[in-house]
Amino acid sequence: MITFNGSVFLPSVFTLIGIPGLESVQCWIGIPFCAMYLIAVMGNSLILIIIIYENSLHIPMYILLSMLATTDIALSTCILPKMLGIFWFHLPEISFDTCLLQMGLIHTFQAMESGILLAMALDRYVAICDPLRHAAIFSHQLLTHIGLGVTLRAAILVVPSLLLIKCRLKLFRTTIISHSYCEHMAIVKLAAEDIRVNKIYGLFVAFTILGFDIIFITLSYAQIFITVFRLPQKEARFKAFNTCIAHICVFLQFYLLAFFSFFTHRFGSHIPRYVHILLSDLYLLVPPFLNPIVYGVKTKQIRDHVLKMLFFKKTP
Repeated sequence: MITFNGSVFLPSVFTLIGIPGLESVQCWIGIPFCAMYLIAVMGNSLILIIIIYENSLHIPMYILLSMLATTDIALSTCILPKMLGIFWFHLPEISFDTCLLQMGLIHTFQAMESGILLAMALDRYVAICDPLRHAAIFSHQLLTHIGLGVTLRAAILVVPSLLLIKCRLKLFRTTIISHSYCEHMAIVKLAAEDIRVNKIYGLFVAFTILGFDIIFITLSYAQIFITVFRLPQKEARFKAFNTCIAHICVFLQFYLLAFFSFFTHRFGSHIPRYVHILLSDLYLLVPPFLNPIVYGVKTKQIRDHVLKMLFFKKTP
């Protein structure tokens, strides 16, 4: 690592501060974060086990849910172990390549989760608006293509951002990252070079993924609500709407946190820095933590199998 006039050329190591301004209480913040992570891993693992071993759940809705659970486990695992190392064991250093790897994995799994949520919305749209064709449309082959598609889309969009940092940015004003994980803009803003291309591409990826997915999710649910409210029987309307409640809760918590964190970072210059970082951390930790709880409470099949496993009761 070579320094020029206070700047660092090709740094080999970065230092993650954690939560700027709250360094003295980070050890306590790590406790609820760790609890959320453990619940996220155990809850999503339980959902995966139930779906894998229960043949009656090998249908599109639950196969997509298993994809979501897998992504949630991977996403939370990308961020929490290193974060707790900073909070509890004072291990802030991370190599440049490892930092880029963490950044790439985090943004890839975020993009994958958004794509899976879109697929889940389309699944509910076909199941409610065109139920007779649902089995033919959402075949196991299509689900395989969806899994490959959301993975490839995420990789194709995220990999160039890694290459832009690795190949274009050589000189950095500092190696201290005022964040608790390696986030794209937190790294880019350290550079002592022209970062306009990196910033523009980061915004392009965010709006391409979130904007595209939200538009189609909104259109799907608008058509679902129109169809549901046209049903003649109240019981049928309630049953149809009830199948969507868990999905709606998951969509809202993921995208509301995403946009709240995004706009706070870019337009909330008057907001304390630690608020920005906490929002970013919660954006990555809350959905994996809440998703298995939401599906466990609102989905009867999952709830019944959890009770069966816990209390050895026969599933009705």
